[in-house]
Amino acid sequence: MQEQLEPRERAVLALERRTFPGPGAKERAVREELDLSPVRYYQLLNALLDDPRALAHDPVTVNRLRRVRETRRGDR
Repeated sequence: MQEQLEPRERAVLALERRTFPGPGAKERAVREELDLSPVRYYQLLNALLDDPRALAHDPVTVNRLRRVRETRRGDR
């Protein structure tokens, strides 16, 4: 049986599913709701994209973010 995501990991994915009204709104939500710096948030998010538990929990979000990440890697 596969382990479940930690509450913070689920919260990171939930935040990624949301849309934000303007510049800085997402970073503000990261700080206020998750009590994380934006840098730490993106480190956790990037690790989650490679975690099979995250894919099982929210395949739509994880696959969308994997595509975005691959596109950005290709642009570099």
